[in-house]
Amino acid sequence: MRLRFFGGAQEVGRSSIMLEGSTRVMMDYGVTIGNKITYPSSMPDVDAVVLSHAHLDHSGAVPLLFSEMSIPVYGTGPTMEISELLLQDSMKIARQKGFSERFHKRELAEFMRHFVRMRYHENRMVGDCNLTVYDAGHICGSAIFLLETGRGKKRERIVYTGDIKLSGQELHKGAEMVDSEVLIIESTYADRNHPDPVALKNDFIEKVREVIGRGGTALVPSFAVGRAQEILVMLEKSGLSEMAYLDGMAKDATEITLRNTSFVDSAELLRRAAEKVSWVEGDNDRDKALRKPSIIVTTAGMLDGGPVLNYIKRLRENSHIFFTGYQIEGTNGYSLMQGNKILINRRFEKLKVDFSYYDFSAHAGADELRDYIKRSGAHTVVCVHGSKENTVALADYAKEQGCRAYAPAVGDVVEL
Repeated sequence: MRLRFFGGAQEVGRSSIMLEGSTRVMMDYGVTIGNKITYPSSMPDVDAVVLSHAHLDHSGAVPLLFSEMSIPVYGTGPTMEISELLLQDSMKIARQKGFSERFHKRELAEFMRHFVRMRYHENRMVGDCNLTVYDAGHICGSAIFLLETGRGKKRERIVYTGDIKLSGQELHKGAEMVDSEVLIIESTYADRNHPDPVALKNDFIEKVREVIGRGGTALVPSFAVGRAQEILVMLEKSGLSEMAYLDGMAKDATEITLRNTSFVDSAELLRRAAEKVSWVEGDNDRDKALRKPSIIVTTAGMLDGGPVLNYIKRLRENSHIFFTGYQIEGTNGYSLMQGNKILINRRFEKLKVDFSYYDFSAHAGADELRDYIKRSGAHTVVCVHGSKENTVALADYAKEQGCRAYAPAVGDVVEL
């Protein structure tokens, strides 16, 4: 048994790790999103794919496999639905920006046709591996995979976390602990912890109330999947839902979540919020939202497209922009946070509206990652999905706990 790394090793993005034995299983097959889309380094022959969740850095290249293969893809129902939503959107953006399309509707349709929906704690045989799915606590339907191989003394429990969040969110109780012998774990925030979530939510709501109180617009650029639904629940708990508008792909993602309530916590709060907020259907609704004090939750979270650009240059100076997620270097959101101009309709614009950043991360912080390693029982730990510094630092911690530990780079092979 060995692991081969085609992406997501000493980098964030294009997660693609193959477990190679008598059965070859690809764990995620994603892309790197930024100024340029980067794909996995190679497309090996595999027998199956396990897809941890729908974000494009994990799912974005899976349709490529169906240009040459016909294989099952295992994941949860929400992962299937949200992947289709995000992949269709990525194809549309690629056409608009003149990027070459690496796959087309046929490959996406084949991906969907071969998807095997699984529930948490369900197991299936994948070749000679017994696959079991657990809750990763990251977004709706996100999964930790346990792959059990061999028998007796040669039996091995291999756990792939995908992206995990141990502490609870508004819609998730947190990742399940899964005992392992080999642990493949994300390292995104291995260098720091996130702020206290209760204090952060209180600060966010207090600032939103302040902006509305002075007659402004609270513009909340948000990732369509996960973050937008979390924000809606926060607003509902604070009695602010009826002042809010929901726009962009966040509407579709919210509907998918409400069709899959067994994969989230506090589903009734989300349902109530969805009934109270105003769903934006066109420019008339956008005009209405801007004419009065309001909260607008809209895509895209990094200001690089979507309805947010329709709103942003029309904001009055008493308004405020609330960043609720990480801003990748090279995006409009990153540029604005650095005090620079942003690109709107092919022109660079300097905004006069204030902004603030709230670290509502759906990833585990450093202490949570270390705790997961400690409690996993693993004898071998492989640190992925993080910068070189973060994967190496987390692997060093695992070694201190008595584990064999690796921080592989793309192209490396780890013998199990």
